[in-house]
Amino acid sequence: SSVSSGINAEYGGDLVLCYFVVPQRANMHTPSTTESCVTFFFIVGVTFGGGFATTALTTAEDGDEWYDGLEKPSWTPPNTVFGPVWAALYFLMAVAAFMVWRRGGFLKQALPLSVYAVQLVANFSWVFIYLEAKDLLAAFIEICCLWVLILVTAVLFGRVRRAAAFLLVPYLIWVFFAGSLNYELWRLNKDNNGTDTNGTAAR
Repeated sequence: SSVSSGINAEYGGDLVLCYFVVPQRANMHTPSTTESCVTFFFIVGVTFGGGFATTALTTAEDGDEWYDGLEKPSWTPPNTVFGPVWAALYFLMAVAAFMVWRRGGFLKQALPLSVYAVQLVANFSWVFIYLEAKDLLAAFIEICCLWVLILVTAVLFGRVRRAAAFLLVPYLIWVFFAGSLNYELWRLNKDNNGTDTNGTAAR
């Protein structure tokens, strides 16, 4: 007993510290299959629904017609490319967010998932800026902010699960391309309609 008392006296503090510092699997959030399914479809629904709803609302009137009348760079993709690309990116984004949620739930992963939500709002608002306001310069500034938010989201996701961060890489690349196209649309059309110019850059 004297030996065990000595061990406890010498290492007891370290053992207590390790208990609180090292994650305990018994205290980890382990979602049920039902909870996982509901959360996955919720994340997918918010990501897809918000993106396509904003696009549908802003192109319902004169958005497409106005965009078709803009002068464009030679490397502008056809309009039919944007929809499938965004659908794939939204799915990858939702899967990445779900992977992070699986590591503790919304409360434990509040920071990365909150930043994810903020960049989603920035993503959705982008289409309103250039299709409703038809302001390419403001849209370009906004998409630069969006790209930074996506990068921050990827970094935070990577601290939880590296695979989740990798799933956001295509999103980063596409938004960089979209921003470049957005800038070129502004540069080519800024003298035509003053500040009332913009484009669906990557929608």
